[in-house]
This record gives sequence, C-alpha cells and structure tokens, in this order.
Amino acid sequence: MLTEGTYPQAFGGVSVWCDQLVRGLKDHDFDVYAIQAAGTEPAAWELPPNVTVHGIALWPPFAGRPRPARPRNTDRLVPAYRRMILALLNKGSDAEEFEAALREMVECAAADPEGAGLAPYGEEAAGWLMDAWPANTALRQVAAPSVLDALTAVDVIERSLRPLLHPAPRADLTHAVTNGLATLPGLAAKWLHGTPMLLTEHGVYLRERYLGLRAAGYNWPIKATLAAFLRLVCVTGYRNADLVAPGNRYNRRWETRLGADPSRIETVYNGVAPEDFPAAGAEPATPTVSWAGRIDPIKDLETLIRSFALVRAELPDARLRIFGGTPAGGEAYRETCEALVAGLGLSGAVTFEGRVAEIRDAYAAGNVVALSSISEGFPYTLIEAMTSGRATVSTDVGGVREAVADTGVVVPPREPEAMAAACLELLRDEARRHDLGRRARERALANFTVDKAVDSYDAIYHDLVFRMSREATPEILDHESAEVR
Repeated sequence: MLTEGTYPQAFGGVSVWCDQLVRGLKDHDFDVYAIQAAGTEPAAWELPPNVTVHGIALWPPFAGRPRPARPRNTDRLVPAYRRMILALLNKGSDAEEFEAALREMVECAAADPEGAGLAPYGEEAAGWLMDAWPANTALRQVAAPSVLDALTAVDVIERSLRPLLHPAPRADLTHAVTNGLATLPGLAAKWLHGTPMLLTEHGVYLRERYLGLRAAGYNWPIKATLAAFLRLVCVTGYRNADLVAPGNRYNRRWETRLGADPSRIETVYNGVAPEDFPAAGAEPATPTVSWAGRIDPIKDLETLIRSFALVRAELPDARLRIFGGTPAGGEAYRETCEALVAGLGLSGAVTFEGRVAEIRDAYAAGNVVALSSISEGFPYTLIEAMTSGRATVSTDVGGVREAVADTGVVVPPREPEAMAAACLELLRDEARRHDLGRRARERALANFTVDKAVDSYDAIYHDLVFRMSREATPEILDHESAEVR
C-alpha cells in the first residue's frame, strides 16, 4: 500500500479508508510505504498485525551531514535527469519522454542503490531549466525564472522523486491510494519486477495540487514548473496503472483526459460500518448546523462561516458547531477562520470543538450537517452523516451529488448565499428535514457500507494478481486449463 501524507501518520477520510481496508482484509499482509515530510512523524493509528510501515522522507533533517557525493552511474543518471527536466518545459509537456526518463532513473537506482540520489545535480538541473525555458513560447512570454526560482523548483522536484529511487517494493501487487507521488514506488516495482499496480483515487490529486500551488508563496516560474511536473507524474500513473479504481464517477473525466484507459477504470464507493452510525435520534432544541472534518483550506470553512452569518441574521439563536482537528502546518488557516468568526460578530455562536471521541456525536449535534469543500472525492463525513440519518447541505464537488442523490441539498461551492438559503430552508422545515434524513440513511445503508467496499477490493486484488501471473506464464496456465476442460 502506497500513501502520501495520510495513513498511518494522519487522520482524515483517506486514512479511515486505509484502516478499514487493512483491517477488513486480515488474510492479506500489507507493507505500507508511507511518504512523509520529515520521516519523524509518529503514527496516528494503532496498526493491526498484518501491517508493516516503511517510511520514505522527502525532507529529512540533514544538519551536520556532508554534501552527497556524485554517484558512480553518472553517465546514465545525468542524461535521464536532464531528459526529465526538458520534458517538463516542452510545449504541451512530453508525457512519453518524461516516462522514459523516469524508467531510466529507476534502472540506475536499481543498479547502484547507494548512488541514486539527485541532490548533487541541483545546480546543473537549474541550469538546464533556465536554458530550456526560452524555447517554450508560452512560458517565455509570461516570466523568466531567476536562478533562485530554478534552484527552488529543482530542489522540490528532486525531493519529490525520492520515492521513485527508493528500493522498489517486492510484493504481489502495489496499491497506491492516491495518484501523484504515491504512485512512484509502484511504478518502480512495475518497471523492475512486473508487479501489477492498482491506483485508487478519492479526490482528484492533480486538481487539489493545482489549488494548493495557486495559494502557495512561490514565484510564478516555480509554480509553472511544479504544475508541469505534477501533471506528468499523474499522467504516468494513469497510463501505467493496471486498474484505476476511483471512489466516484466524477473522477473519470480527469482520469481519461490525463491518459487512463477507460476500460481499466472501475468505480468502488467508500463505505461505513452501519453499527458505528446508528440513527442519531433527537435533534438539538436550538437550531444548529454542524460540520466535521479537518481544518484545511480545501474544506473552505470561510464560506461556511460567511453563510452562517447570513443564517444567524435570520435565526438569531442559531449555532454553528465545528468538529475536527487542525493538521500540523494548518494552524494559520484555523487562526484565519477564528478571526473571521470574530470579525463577523459570531463569537459564542460559532465554536471550534476539536476532535471528538465518537464522530457520530458530531453529526447528532446538528439539525443539519454541512459540507463546504471546494474539492472532494466521495467524502466520508457525508456518508457518515447520511447513515446517521441527518439532513445534509453540501457543495457540488467530486462525488457529492452521486452520494446524496435526492436525499440532501446540493449547492454551488464558494457561494455563501446559496449555502445559507439551503440551511435556512431545512432549519425552518422540520418535516422536510426529517424526511431527507430518513431517506439519506436508507440510501447509505443500501449502497455505501464498508463490507461492500472491502469485498470489492478483495476481488480486485485477486483478479489483478491472477491476470498478471497468467500473462507471465501463459503456457502453464493454458495447459492447466486444457486439463480442466
């Protein structure tokens, strides 16, 4: 299992999904290759006995360590690295050249594991980038990178490629739980050992990275270079996956456009354990909107807070209860949200209540459960709230509309007025609110349970491994088939 910034070092929907899968498939052994920032992050989850974790650090501490020596396989590695950099800057980007360069780098790493690092070539790579930039008509018309821009971009790229040059997993199957950097160990295993690769997507990785780069503090040339790099990594992942298993049908349009074979896409919805989410029961007496998740810009709590200010103007005793932790590095965003609450005069009416021992209590705390995200896959908080029997108001992103169908209210993202109007309508109409909650629970129990999801992946695992073994030894399997016939 290949992860990036999620299981087992962090909480969140993808991590919940990973934990459900490894616990549900007790007969499978999982080596989790967890891509981390520093490599010192503690595990947030208690691991079952069938899980072993291998950390891959992108930004490990190097204080006091000497500068890496130039590897022995310079003659192969340097040209491959240069090809990769140039592929980023080709007009329209060159996916085939990029993939060929990555494969060459993987082979170099396998031939000389101790000398596969790219760090010694940072200055050269920055020079390649600056020299190639003017050849791209579109790029040169906007801005030229400074030396610092080029050095920063290639430093991030070098660190991002470390999972690719890490010793490739030895397994029957690799399962990347997102596109992007998590696919890199799977690509290495596929190219070196012929290991089949399964790619699951919850949200759309590339779209969310685009949103993140837009808000990042980098200069434009750095953003453009990193966007091209991430796009080509995702294209390579889609093109090489033996099966792409998105958590919703919405993702398909991104996947096929970026190179996934439509015949190799199979939607598998997330699921919850029904026993963990009984019907929530009595509603609070005070009109209350509840929200649950991690405090993160992608969740767009600012729109939620602004919408609640409009609700509060109509229902002066209304409350907004926000449940969820703040991930490391997200403290500034939480402070921004708290300042917005104070600035809108909502102090006391809006509460940040942190992580709750039983997440179902967060849904029971509201008459209406809101989801305000600007990007989602098939969000757990939504199907958990539905299973709890609460009416929902959600933004129309990712697989949200697939999840709720006609059992909840869906509004455009980043439109506080639309979210406020939907919340007010449900808070004022008890009969409709209860009807939606009842039908939402029925829909979730019929379609979105953890047993369905785990059984689907168990079948996919066996099918991919069998299919690959058959392709590898057709004469043996054909002979066995003849005997059966």
